[in-house]
Amino acid sequence: MTIATVRNLRRASQVIFFVIFFWLILKTNFSVNFNPADPNEIRLPYPVSIALEFDPLTALGTLLANGTIYKGLLWSLVILIPTIFIGRFFCGWVCPLGTLNHWISEIPSERMKRKGKQKIDSNRYKKYQRIKYYILFIFLAAALMGTLQVGLLDPLPLLARSIGTVVLPVIHTSADGITGWVKSIGIPPLSAAAQFLYDLIAPLLLTFRKMHFHTILTIGSLFIAIIVLNRIFSRFWCRGICPLGAMLGVFSRFAIFGLEKKESACNHCNECLLHCQGADNPDIGSVWRQSECHLCLNCQGVCPTQALSFRFFPSQEVSKSNPAGTAKIDISRRKVVASLAGGAALYPLFRSGDTFAANASPYLIRPPGSVSENDFLARCIRCGQCMRVCPNNALHPTFMESGLEGIWSPLLIARIGYCEPSCTLCGQVCPTGAILELTLKDKVGDKETPPNRIGTAFIDRGRCLPWAMARPCIVCEEWCPTSPKSIYLREETVYNSRGETVTVKQPYVDPEHCTGCGACEYACPVEDKAAIYITSVGESRSSENQMLLKKKNDIPQYNLRGKI
Repeated sequence: MTIATVRNLRRASQVIFFVIFFWLILKTNFSVNFNPADPNEIRLPYPVSIALEFDPLTALGTLLANGTIYKGLLWSLVILIPTIFIGRFFCGWVCPLGTLNHWISEIPSERMKRKGKQKIDSNRYKKYQRIKYYILFIFLAAALMGTLQVGLLDPLPLLARSIGTVVLPVIHTSADGITGWVKSIGIPPLSAAAQFLYDLIAPLLLTFRKMHFHTILTIGSLFIAIIVLNRIFSRFWCRGICPLGAMLGVFSRFAIFGLEKKESACNHCNECLLHCQGADNPDIGSVWRQSECHLCLNCQGVCPTQALSFRFFPSQEVSKSNPAGTAKIDISRRKVVASLAGGAALYPLFRSGDTFAANASPYLIRPPGSVSENDFLARCIRCGQCMRVCPNNALHPTFMESGLEGIWSPLLIARIGYCEPSCTLCGQVCPTGAILELTLKDKVGDKETPPNRIGTAFIDRGRCLPWAMARPCIVCEEWCPTSPKSIYLREETVYNSRGETVTVKQPYVDPEHCTGCGACEYACPVEDKAAIYITSVGESRSSENQMLLKKKNDIPQYNLRGKI
């Protein structure tokens, strides 16, 4: 097999894995049958979380933070074990964000053509590439202390979050806006063409309702920055920031597959440097850095004299002008210690503030099935899959509702959407067990099993129409999905502003039956701030966040199923 064939295989591999990843994100939606013969059969038709379960950094981070690996994360060994023998093939052949960075870096432009010597220099190894290792050590030390932050910069959760909460909603808004604008021109053929294009992309890219996500500007800004930086340095993110790349670089130092250089055959054309993706110094005369190589094989493919070749157990003739490659990672011991100390310090830094327990936001309402907040922050990787799959657009990324420690983790905003009683999809797509997979019985309960509660509803009598304005309204009671209803009505005769008597039905909340689903808040006819709202008190996952003065043993606890 020629090197050209191998490079074409690498390109095909990048396309295939990127398409698979993107397709799985698209399929993380609610296109399921919500009226099956057996309600417990409401399940996604595809294992959409598997793309994230292959992530070795997620597996290692959750292992350090929890002492366990959630069921599907053993798939990460499929990536990790080959890396030990052949190096960072994942970065060059599989990683969807790496592929996107690669494609963006290679887009031709006049500026890129003019770079010439500067591009050669930019593709040599630089000191900034050490940053990713220090980021990795910070994240691992933080995970060991109990706070999992790897998902902020890990390429797989980052890309899933960016596509699901930013890219696809922006495409939907743009498609609606452009189609509406073309139709407003009033030219029938143009309107028909616009509608045809809209109908063409709708089944693939658009959900049946437009999704709106909280704080997408912060998520989108990071994603745009990652993409734009590729136009300055090829694969800047992969070279300098990516903690997963750093982890694979550490494991690749033992690889038996590497670059062999023949000094006598080299004509120093520097083609290898022009096309290098990892900035690992493949040219003759420089020290090749094994831990930085993405195994893109560009250097071997473009070398006109076959001076470079990848092979098992490479045997290079070493000379002063052609030094041997190194498996050593270019980091300083002092900065590693500082990174570990900094990561360990994150935990007390986060928890010393008031957002975790002392003054936690009452509006931090986690998805049904979520584990306790301490465990949740040790498991959630902010992939956004639960937000994407939620049928009512109820789940959103936090900004500061959970403090900086919980940024971009999910919370329910009932004013935008409520928790569908028959839906358990968020637990099905969670790759780390931060949200447990509930059965329908687990969620809604029965005579023997209490329902899974995510909060409790409260009535603002100063805004409620029957209470404050002597106007009839029973919307919250009508929308309450529990059985028996947690919102009940009492008929009262009150006086309106003209002194006339009016009979209204004033709502009350029974906290014993309320699950905090938020349907009442969602449907409340009082715009802006609803007259009925939910807070997290009474949630099943906490024995402390209760208001009924129950004994801790009276609060049902949920097992962390899926541990190994």
